Amino acid sequence: MTVIDHTTVTTTAATSAAASADATNNAPVRTLTEIVLPDAVRDAIGEQLAALPDPTTDIDLAMARYHQIFAGLPIGILQQMLDFGRHIDTAGVGYVRNLPVDRGLPDTPSDGGPSRDKASYVAEGVLLGLTGLLGEPVGFLTEKRGQLVHDVIPVAGGSMTQTNQGSTVFLNFHNDIVHDSIGRYDVSNPDFLVLSCLRADHEGVAATYYADARDISRALDAGTLETLRSPVFRLNAPGSYVREVAGGNDVLSDPVPVISGPDDSPEISVSANGVRAMTSGGQAALDRLQAACREVAHEVFLRPGQALLINNRKGLHARSQFTARYDGADRWLQRTYVRRNQWSIRYRVTPDNRRVHF
Repeated sequence: MTVIDHTTVTTTAATSAAASADATNNAPVRTLTEIVLPDAVRDAIGEQLAALPDPTTDIDLAMARYHQIFAGLPIGILQQMLDFGRHIDTAGVGYVRNLPVDRGLPDTPSDGGPSRDKASYVAEGVLLGLTGLLGEPVGFLTEKRGQLVHDVIPVAGGSMTQTNQGSTVFLNFHNDIVHDSIGRYDVSNPDFLVLSCLRADHEGVAATYYADARDISRALDAGTLETLRSPVFRLNAPGSYVREVAGGNDVLSDPVPVISGPDDSPEISVSANGVRAMTSGGQAALDRLQAACREVAHEVFLRPGQALLINNRKGLHARSQFTARYDGADRWLQRTYVRRNQWSIRYRVTPDNRRVHF
């Protein structure tokens, strides 16, 4: 496991988490990339973002303005971020540090957000500015009511759930999927997530993990990998859909493989709300998959001014347990769902907002 905090990067014995070998030429491919903004760049971007209003009042205008601002990044950093979103052979997760922050924050919302007391929108500008370098922010009505900026906050009633409201249980390795009436939950799901930290948890122990499918595949035996590449699994719909639309009943996808695509650029799909194996061998493969994720995962302790760029197709992410106090000072992240192309999901767009989908 690669352990990362705001000052160090340490790799333990299993070096497959730091680099994955290309199947064709055995060249190492790093599955995590680090990006650090110079202080002067951070301050210049922060000053411009602090002068802007709430982006949700006119999201298209806001995104155009963020493009202008983030185009001022040093060319090497700008290319690194653009390439992250463009190419199949790049890292699956980017760790961005020394980002601008709001000068003051209100209490962490107790209801999961959004906050009605924020006086500035630097955090939202950072989140959406990074998003614009990868694609376009999109929303789904069954996830945070279609909001484009998601507040990821522990909520007392959801502390034990496999959702972004949880805290007292380990949030298993998964990627963010969306229910789809076509029976596939891995088609219209986000291509990327951006996770940005506004406030860390009290003890600073909440970790975010990322396991790249290339590293996972290398850690699995051939039989397990063959099973995971077979269409003998059904993904459960997200917890928000099951809770709010399906009356608490599971809504399973059509049979699908968990891992698909070329050996050197696999895609992986796992629902946080559960995957149902259709065979006993399939269940054993799922158990081995979660173990492999823990073996190869990058571990990051996010702090204010830091963000993760997560490829939602190249890998799986997870979150450790932490203690929520519900005192206004709990952990507070913001998240976007990012699509490279909205054309292929136009069949589910809502009539009132072209960025929000059923």
